[in-house]
Amino acid sequence: MDPKAPEAGAADAGPSKSALKKAEAKAKKEALKAQRAAERAATQVAAIQLDDPSKDFYGRVTPTSPAAFSPDAREAHLRDLGAEHEGKSVIIRGWLQNSRIQSAKMAFIELREEGNWAVQGVVLASAPDAPEGTHPVSRPMVKYIGSTNAESFVAVEAVVKKPYEPVKSCRVADWELHLTRFFLVAPAPAMLGLTMAAANRAVTNFSDEEVKPAAEGEEAAKPAEAAAESGPAPAASMLTHLDNIAMHKRAPVQQAIADIRMEAKHLFRSYLRERGFKEFEPPCLIGASSEGGANVFRLPYFNQEAFLAQSPQFYKQFEIAGGRKRVFSIGPVFRAENSNTPRHMTEFTGLDLEMEIKEDYTEVRDMLEGVLLHMFRSLQENCKEEIALVRSVYPSEDILLPEPGKEVRLTFAEGQKLLREEGPEEFRNVSDDEDMSTPQEKALGALVRKKFNTDFYVLDKFPETARPFYAKLDPLHEPKEGGAKLCLAYDFCLRGQEILSVRPLPPFRYKFETNQLILESYQGGQRINDPDELEERIRAKGIDPKSPGICDYVDVFRQVGVPPHGGGGIGLDRVVAWLLALPSVHLASYYPRTPKRLLP
Repeated sequence: MDPKAPEAGAADAGPSKSALKKAEAKAKKEALKAQRAAERAATQVAAIQLDDPSKDFYGRVTPTSPAAFSPDAREAHLRDLGAEHEGKSVIIRGWLQNSRIQSAKMAFIELREEGNWAVQGVVLASAPDAPEGTHPVSRPMVKYIGSTNAESFVAVEAVVKKPYEPVKSCRVADWELHLTRFFLVAPAPAMLGLTMAAANRAVTNFSDEEVKPAAEGEEAAKPAEAAAESGPAPAASMLTHLDNIAMHKRAPVQQAIADIRMEAKHLFRSYLRERGFKEFEPPCLIGASSEGGANVFRLPYFNQEAFLAQSPQFYKQFEIAGGRKRVFSIGPVFRAENSNTPRHMTEFTGLDLEMEIKEDYTEVRDMLEGVLLHMFRSLQENCKEEIALVRSVYPSEDILLPEPGKEVRLTFAEGQKLLREEGPEEFRNVSDDEDMSTPQEKALGALVRKKFNTDFYVLDKFPETARPFYAKLDPLHEPKEGGAKLCLAYDFCLRGQEILSVRPLPPFRYKFETNQLILESYQGGQRINDPDELEERIRAKGIDPKSPGICDYVDVFRQVGVPPHGGGGIGLDRVVAWLLALPSVHLASYYPRTPKRLLP
């Protein structure tokens, strides 16, 4: 006997009787589910093993038993169904959204392709006295179709007909499919971790924390992803959505958001290309000489240390120094900030541009304003159906945009003055020398909407205390005694939240113990292009311009003559989220990354 083994009767000898009963009940329940699923599958197999006149027209597709369609049937898509298809046989491939057996002779299904394109299907058993030569549909075939698991991928052949009345539950309401062949290509399990009904409801819980099991004696809460037999499907948490990623992405609302996101990216790229901008690709891997500190992701890189880039800021400037007049990039940006809020992610997509300035920094401001307004107006026009679908789940109003030539541009000081004079009581003493908090931004957005009838505006001329060292000071501004100087820098706000500057912390800080600059900026404005002026500003921030990382940056401006330039960075995820008034930026991301989420 092992002398280290616990003695019989020790406190940790085993679970309590109550725990054993619960485990036994759970095991029985799971066994019953498995038994029913097996019986269901066996019924389907048995149906085809009968002397069934329809046995060649339905069943599981395998390499040795491929789907066999009629020679006159033609492939079609649900979005294209029209009068020209009436009475003709079509082949549709999609997901079985729903099925129900009406009787031994009739079953109904809902077949879905991409997004919310769904149609009703009907299968009717042939009458015993059906004319010879007609396509036979047996009762076992009806039963097989009606008992196929939801979210299975199927290929069907059907005759397109007009229903007695429009099918309101399906997007394709004016047509229905009368099934003649039904092939199961990829079966779904009997029990889904997340049903389509739950996946397409609004997410309200964005916590990354696992739901704790019920304590002994307490009734366990029903899972949010449970099937909706007892009523409308409850909303599932974001955690459940991401743990069931395939069903999350199948939800029509998520596909609509993704389509809007891709259109926004396309609009950004096409607008700039038409205005002479060249696209380039900044690196994601950078060395310690460029950025560093606690808020960057560190990783081993052969015999040295590397970091994931926080922004392409320096590289945009290198492109301008390298002879480009106008450049832009679209790519991932990484922030190792432990910000567990609906506004932040550790990885997001940045839309960045940089351009030569001929006379005044407003050339850059107006270019950014122009591309954003173009994106918003075009999205409202080009994505009407997608926006309407999103609003059916996440209700919101149309964004108010200024008329051309009537854009709203406030200085930072004017914004703070508006808050002091007309804002909530807690903002009556806000300072012109300190950056705005998120509550201030939202309050100012509400005031601007009421006063100027727009949800989009520019906040210009920020205090230099709220901007990084490379932001150029306003040469025409003389601060009051003790006041801060102003920078030629700006933010763009939509629905009271910033979309140009994506940073929860001050724009930069210096880690003296490692002599590294920690960049946290992602904003718009004119940069300093003179190396002497740049060094002076760096010293004014209390940083040594000869320190690692900083000297490499400054040296670029000593290698060649660099023209005046400026630019900005736009967070694509936030543009989409704020445009649609989504409760979290995570919904606008394909695969959101947070401090607690690295999967899927």
